[in-house]
Amino acid sequence: MSAVPITMEEQADFLIHALLEEHGKNNVVAIPRDMPGKRRLLRSLVNVRPPDPVSEDFLAVQDAYLKERLRERGVTRLQDLTPVRPGLYLWQGDITTLVVDAIVNAANSQMLGCFAPCHACIDNAIHTYAGVQLRLECASIMEQQGSEEPTGRARITRAYNLPCRFVLHTVGPIVRGAVTEEDRELLASCYTSCLDLAAAHELRSVAFCCISTGVFHFPNRLAAKIAISTVETWQKRAARHMDVVFNVFRDEDYDIYKELLR
Repeated sequence: MSAVPITMEEQADFLIHALLEEHGKNNVVAIPRDMPGKRRLLRSLVNVRPPDPVSEDFLAVQDAYLKERLRERGVTRLQDLTPVRPGLYLWQGDITTLVVDAIVNAANSQMLGCFAPCHACIDNAIHTYAGVQLRLECASIMEQQGSEEPTGRARITRAYNLPCRFVLHTVGPIVRGAVTEEDRELLASCYTSCLDLAAAHELRSVAFCCISTGVFHFPNRLAAKIAISTVETWQKRAARHMDVVFNVFRDEDYDIYKELLR
């Protein structure tokens, strides 16, 4: 690295040029002049980047950039929240800014993150703010596995530039038509598998997103009922205490969880 990027804009420029050079498009794509435009382009380039090896210089600049982005966005800590029931929390916000032992990612069966540039899904956000190392680790897991990730299980990875310690990845059921009993069981298995894996790694706090809702078409209210019921059953049977945060982003989901947890 000839000159060390100091400011966020210099870091963004360095990363954008490096990624464009990988694509052979350094002299083709116009780089925005404004910082919001540069952030969007950088996120898009990271989103579409395959899990190829990357230089230490790139990682150093990326990590510095993402740490500053996190400082700008701010963090929320578990101790700042008030439980709605013993060991259960409801929080509306960006899960990539939550300080807990582990957050849950609603992954797809390829387990490599979302490749759609700037897509609004949680899989995209988690991989974006964790950094390219997360996709590399997931690719290594999938290469060793030799097949797609089954629905209802859980995998654990490091969190890299996220404020949590780990990410638990689970593939929820995709609903096609009416919800079947198998769909219900698989969704419950996502929650149980994540909690079992967290307990196996001696974690004490987990934040769940709304698994399988959205593009996977699981009805929001039914998904919330299954989530709450499964988590409470697990907590009652568990040998150790586990704080669980139900993280929601949309007002609709917040209202559903608030009513069901009342």
